[in-house]
Amino acid sequence: MKKTSIVVCLAFAALSCSHKKEEIVEQMPQTNLLTLTDGQLKNAAIEVGQLQNEGVASRLRVSGKIDVPPQNMVSISFPMGGYLKNTQLLPGMHLKKGQIIATIEDIQFIQLQQDYLAAKVSLQLLNTQLVRQQTLFDEKVIAAADLQPVQAEHEHQQIIVKALQAKMELAGILPATVTAQNIIKTVNIFSPIDGFVSKVNVNIGKYVTPSDVLFELVNPTDIHLNLKIFEKDVAKLRIGQKLICYTNTEPSKKHPCEIILISKDISPDHTAEVHCHFLDYDKNLLPGTYMNAEIEVENKISSVLPEDAVISFGGKEFVFISVASQQFEMVEVQTGATENGRIEIKNSTQLANKNIVVQNAYTLLMSLKNKAEE
Repeated sequence: MKKTSIVVCLAFAALSCSHKKEEIVEQMPQTNLLTLTDGQLKNAAIEVGQLQNEGVASRLRVSGKIDVPPQNMVSISFPMGGYLKNTQLLPGMHLKKGQIIATIEDIQFIQLQQDYLAAKVSLQLLNTQLVRQQTLFDEKVIAAADLQPVQAEHEHQQIIVKALQAKMELAGILPATVTAQNIIKTVNIFSPIDGFVSKVNVNIGKYVTPSDVLFELVNPTDIHLNLKIFEKDVAKLRIGQKLICYTNTEPSKKHPCEIILISKDISPDHTAEVHCHFLDYDKNLLPGTYMNAEIEVENKISSVLPEDAVISFGGKEFVFISVASQQFEMVEVQTGATENGRIEIKNSTQLANKNIVVQNAYTLLMSLKNKAEE
């Protein structure tokens, strides 16, 4: 029993020491002043510098999704009713312009060709009659009143033939191929663009009307990024401004873009749409994909230091100022934007004309902590 008690006490003591060590690591140093010996100063290999005034661009981080302009989205309908006889389309399938995407079948196609062939026959007959009547009129055998009705009937029949031709062309039937021996009952629908299928709204055997959207196609080569920008940030943007965007799944893969349109309409949630063009087309970017974007919205002259000069500790940020030949003081700073290894210092007034440690500042922090623990 006594032996067991000793083991428990030792374990408790070890645990207490561990907690005490963690508290020391997280505890702020009691003093902000550090004095180094000649040897320590040499080993620290620190460098000092002063605040520099440089242009620093702040970044606006926003989100949006990939969109397709209306001219690159196609809804496929058929101008005449009919039954869907065949289609091989599936959402996501790639298409070539002119490729057959569906076949429609209906009895009205037969009737349309029948009417057209009959109208052509009547027109040919009226052509013959018009030539005969024109000859008789030229020879003064008949009066103009006898010629005019034939001319009017001929013109009327021409209109009927032309109208039937237009109807067949609209339905995808070539009038030049229609003969009494070649009347078709099915019509093919062709893809008007290169792209892929986004939606299939019909199935084989279904009767479709002219108002039905059979398929929806997308040409992704001109996709753009549609960003939602808060009202307070819209004034910071301009046409032609560059930005980068990336997906949540591949944050390291950056896609350069350019702003091409800024909406003047503010939505009820106080945001405006900003449309951006992808400078490099990536076929792996699909419409509807959510994207994160970073926009450089400002380039102002600010007081900056190298990033290595600023150290983070206890949830705050500090720099070391040289106050004597071998003495340094740790001073809290407020930082802003970071760009190209330079960091903006907002409370720069108190650091003006001061010699600041710009390299190996972290070494001084470790020395200051060790001093506090002694």
